[in-house]
Amino acid sequence: MYNEGLTRDYIRRAHSRLAAVRVLMEHRSWADVVRESQEIVEITLKALLRAYRIEVPRIHDVSPVLEQNRERLAPAIGESIDEMMKISRALRRDRELAFYGSEDLTPSEFYKEEDAETAYSQASFVYQTVSEAVPE
Repeated sequence: MYNEGLTRDYIRRAHSRLAAVRVLMEHRSWADVVRESQEIVEITLKALLRAYRIEVPRIHDVSPVLEQNRERLAPAIGESIDEMMKISRALRRDRELAFYGSEDLTPSEFYKEEDAETAYSQASFVYQTVSEAVPE
């Protein structure tokens, strides 16, 4: 069974999260921008997979699945697939660290404005690319 509405729901929710991340930017909450940007990338790429009826794994970085299905996705997203896989991998590495930190790292002290701007820009790129590629 395939829930067609779920794909569009993922895209709509990613769009809403982008707006929320702009608020986090205004509040200079850099670690939260990084974390939320990762979630935007994740749900957006999962929408892309769903749109092409590719099994969506329950993992945070779907770049291996994108790679495996490169030829199926290429007509929709072209050369952007490499950049989106790179973004997904990079933000996945920061997912837990940006949220929880560790004994030797406090997220609000570690992440800087530049990190947040990069993450937001990457999330925006993935969202824009996928939202244009996913049929209504």
